[in-house]
Amino acid sequence: MIDMIEMTDIRVDYGDLTAVRDVTLSIGAGEVFGLIGPNGAGKTSLIGVLATLREPTYGEARIAGFDIREEVASARRVIGYMPDLAPVYKDLKCWEFLDLFARAYFVDRRDRISRVRGCMERVNLTTKRDALAGTLSRGMTQRLVLAKTLLHDPKVLLLDEPASGLDPLARADLRELLKDLRAQGKSIIVSSHILNELSEFCTSIGIMEKGRLVLSGPMDAIVAGLNQTRRFTVETVGPGEAAALVLRAREGLHRVESSDGKCLFETDLGDEGVADLLEALVSGGVRVRGFFERRRGVEDVLREVGASEVS
Repeated sequence: MIDMIEMTDIRVDYGDLTAVRDVTLSIGAGEVFGLIGPNGAGKTSLIGVLATLREPTYGEARIAGFDIREEVASARRVIGYMPDLAPVYKDLKCWEFLDLFARAYFVDRRDRISRVRGCMERVNLTTKRDALAGTLSRGMTQRLVLAKTLLHDPKVLLLDEPASGLDPLARADLRELLKDLRAQGKSIIVSSHILNELSEFCTSIGIMEKGRLVLSGPMDAIVAGLNQTRRFTVETVGPGEAAALVLRAREGLHRVESSDGKCLFETDLGDEGVADLLEALVSGGVRVRGFFERRRGVEDVLREVGASEVS
């Protein structure tokens, strides 16, 4: 796999404050990298370096092979950068705003109309084509800025909190769009605090704390390295306590908890042992309407490395 984003010993200082400490990382083509961590961990500063908006105090970085210090113009042509709460020109219609940036990105004039229309369609913003950018809701503004980010068909996308302000349907649309972009071979860094959504589309993750990248790697490999205790949810017709009573009498279970219509438990049992539990519930008269294992993801990683306060 070709490394589209390469960082070696990146450090960012603001006076006496060190925002990013010696980060070394490579991200391949077609990879979606989730960057997470507490407030002030250095995520935005690191993305700013990659976007060529600030020079690192020291260290090297390349985007699609271009050195961000020596080949800034070339690097910027392959980067699509979406900052958190990006400003828009409020007195321009949405299509005018996108057309302006298409010109700035040197999109061929013969392609500009179709490119603007296509990007608006990709973010489901066509109904707002003639609306003034200043009249859009925060979520619609995020869609507009994302459309702008895609105009020049960048190879590398740097998205800082792209789901901020989006409603659940728009977030679902964003997930599908990122999966599509990944399938096209684009490399994507997503900074986000929406942990469950990162689990759904990230191929790899990195956790930052106090400027350091404390953990990074392929999503599947990191999750596989976690404590292998399995977590299950039993949904019942009626109170979940009925299921809890049956399960507490069984061996190999821990943290059995019940709430209205649900019972949660953890176990180290294999599939045969779990099947026996379901049989015991039914035999015990519990009316089971759902029995499933909770997929482990980013939140579990954070819990085990101690980074519970994410931004």
